[in-house]
Amino acid sequence: MGRGKIEIKRIENANNRVVTFSKRRNGLVKKAKEITVLCDAKVALIIFASNGKMVDYCCPSMDLGAMLDQYQKLSGKKLWDAKHENLSNEIDRIKKENDSLQLELRHLKGEDIQSLNLKNLMAVEHAIEHGLDKVRDHQMELLNSKRRNVKMIMEEHRQLTFQLQQQDMAIASNARGMMMRDHDGQFGYRVQPIQPNLQEKIMSLVID
Repeated sequence: MGRGKIEIKRIENANNRVVTFSKRRNGLVKKAKEITVLCDAKVALIIFASNGKMVDYCCPSMDLGAMLDQYQKLSGKKLWDAKHENLSNEIDRIKKENDSLQLELRHLKGEDIQSLNLKNLMAVEHAIEHGLDKVRDHQMELLNSKRRNVKMIMEEHRQLTFQLQQQDMAIASNARGMMMRDHDGQFGYRVQPIQPNLQEKIMSLVID
């Protein structure tokens, strides 16, 4: 007995709807991959579930953006408004400018110069010489700055050395003074002032 024909209408039961979506989504993706391989077709598939989740597939030979552009050209339908078109043009311009800069950089490095004519080669040579002059100027500036820093460090070292020597001399002088005072106190060397009576006796002896 064959399977009965299923009426195509919205599935009211939420659980059954989720299960059916999952099965048929996987089937669609599988069929899209199969037709891409079997028929060498360019296939893009975008599915939005009722909960907002997205499932997409795009064949490996073309990205989705390029495929949408091709769809727009062949169908005549406008997918992008003027704002998006201007943005796309700006992106293309920046890409071209970046490619040009990359090529110029390779030329400055001496790469891919076989296609350049004499005028272009002279322009590259001038740009390299100008760049070398700037590099040398900056290099000299760095060297001078380094010399100034070394000179400042040496001057600071000289001043610190002088200050340390002064401190050492002061410490040594204080130490000698303390040692002399300790020595005099140990051996009783102390100068006594002459008493007045003794001084008179000495004077009378001298006069006699």
